[in-house]
Amino acid sequence: MFTAVFVVIVSLALFWMAAFTLWWQMHAWRTPEVLEATRFGSPDGDAHLSFSLLVPARHEQEVLEHTVRRLLRSHHRDYEVLVIVGHDDPGTTEVAERVAREAGGRVRVIVDHHPTKNKPKALNTALPHCRGDVVGVFDAEDQVHPDLLSHVDHAFRSTGADVVQGGVQLINFHSSWYSLRNCLEYFFWFRSRLHLHASKGFIPLGGNTVFVRTEVLREADGWDENCLAEDCDLGVRLSSAGKRVVVAYDAEMVTREETPDSLMGLLKQRTRWNQGFLQVYRKRDWRRLPGFGQRMLARYTLMTPFLQAFTGVVIPLNVAAGVLLDVPVGVAMISFLPLLTMTVTFVFEIVGLHDFGRQYGFRIRLAHYLKLIVGGPFYQVLLAGAAIRAVWREQRGRDEWELTRHTGAHLTREDIQR
Repeated sequence: MFTAVFVVIVSLALFWMAAFTLWWQMHAWRTPEVLEATRFGSPDGDAHLSFSLLVPARHEQEVLEHTVRRLLRSHHRDYEVLVIVGHDDPGTTEVAERVAREAGGRVRVIVDHHPTKNKPKALNTALPHCRGDVVGVFDAEDQVHPDLLSHVDHAFRSTGADVVQGGVQLINFHSSWYSLRNCLEYFFWFRSRLHLHASKGFIPLGGNTVFVRTEVLREADGWDENCLAEDCDLGVRLSSAGKRVVVAYDAEMVTREETPDSLMGLLKQRTRWNQGFLQVYRKRDWRRLPGFGQRMLARYTLMTPFLQAFTGVVIPLNVAAGVLLDVPVGVAMISFLPLLTMTVTFVFEIVGLHDFGRQYGFRIRLAHYLKLIVGGPFYQVLLAGAAIRAVWREQRGRDEWELTRHTGAHLTREDIQR
């Protein structure tokens, strides 16, 4: 009897979590009107805002120059680029200073002298030097569209937003079995899920292509230097303060990035994010959100990495328990409910991969669909490992920043030659 009750409770809990996650993931495709509302509005050609673009770079000499030169191709007339380098990183500093000399005053190099380096410390080092109305953040490997700032300028003026979050997309889906799933995760998150969060008044911001009015950012005291998910933390604090956040996604305007170049790199990156989400959850800033529904969404979102890892591993075990253990037929059938949502999720992922290829001009072959399905269980094991590692690091007080190595795998030959 106890076994049957346990299987039913676990099955229904897993079904509920998977169903809600899937529903939120597909938010943008509910109606044509919702999908259209997720896009940037067309700029009116009248630029009013100035931008300070922050590019923190640590050991990024291989990709930094291309990123900065790409930013300098912006069609917006009023912006500056602040490259933040460490005092102990001569390779990146040399590249940054050379590009700054050639840029004619558009680029400035800010040196971070913190003994222990991380991204939020670098960003806070540059914040007092920002002259623009809006502060934007990009990573050192980003490929930014020349018209992005014009679209963001228009979004601020037409919506009265305090924050504008643009789209980010991993591109090199063909590099490895895990890069395919990693790219698809970004596609669903920025294409759909973040729009739902913005509409509900609670949003964990992305780490780049995020733009905040300078006075709002300074009122918030910038980024939390002790948080491993400083982007998520900033979004939670600004949401709790009632700031208006607008999310816009357009395949042409997205900032293109690359996946981690190794499985261990992905594990460390996901560990850092998970640990950061756990830190944000424990800070409890989300409890200042005015609505009960907002607080529940925040609680669930900040725990999602751990719930996702848990469900991915437990669902197969739960189904096996329903089949192999001596339980009533009805209980055995209920144990298959989570498997049903997992199957539906696979179907939507296949459709999403097709849409990803269509929007970005990639030819998606049968091998890619097979890789997506076969790699699913292994990817869940990876997520579970990252979640466990994040909890272990947090309990041991280990919060050092594990860097993600970038090699420019998302760049085409034409991009490199420019």
